[in-house]
Amino acid sequence: MNNSVTNTARLLGAGLRALLVLTVLTGIIYPLAVTGVAQALFNDKANGSEIKADGKVVGSSLIGQQGYGLDYFQPRPANGLGENSVNTQYKLILSGATNRSGDNPELIKWVKEAQAKVVKDNSTADYKVKPSDVPADAVTSSGSGLDPDISPAYADLQIHRVAERNGLSVGQVRKLVDQHTEGRILGFIGEPRVNVLELNIALKELTKGN
Repeated sequence: MNNSVTNTARLLGAGLRALLVLTVLTGIIYPLAVTGVAQALFNDKANGSEIKADGKVVGSSLIGQQGYGLDYFQPRPANGLGENSVNTQYKLILSGATNRSGDNPELIKWVKEAQAKVVKDNSTADYKVKPSDVPADAVTSSGSGLDPDISPAYADLQIHRVAERNGLSVGQVRKLVDQHTEGRILGFIGEPRVNVLELNIALKELTKGN
């Protein structure tokens, strides 16, 4: 009986010591080490790839934003986004795709409406956009609905409208787009892209100087 109690006490003690050691290692030391390395070597990415303007954080280079006026470059549509209807205490935007097939009538309707809007919004007195000029990313949302980038073709399509509405020359705005166009990762991964938030911040700075 005494041996049984002693063995049980010994096992409990070993288990508690293991719990304490593992708690310290995995709950304190490891997170602090990982956080320290991330902050030291990848500070920008570790903090969410924040974008600042006028000394304030205005967004992330990884998450697209909606609601820009026509004075600014427009992002991709976000038809896949939804609103939280379960816990209404918080106003949350839910990321997601439209989950419509290519021949779905509703998706076809969305694309046609978006195409017509792009043509109308970006046609100016001396620059007319044709439906065939509209790139795919101007009328379709990404898989997450939160794509922060647009194609250089969609950015180019918006140059005349942005220039006209901001009192800038087409050359000034085109130069801005070129400066914010990123190539393929490592030269072969993905497609060239333009970050909409970064481009619009630069546009705002340019209009301040005029």
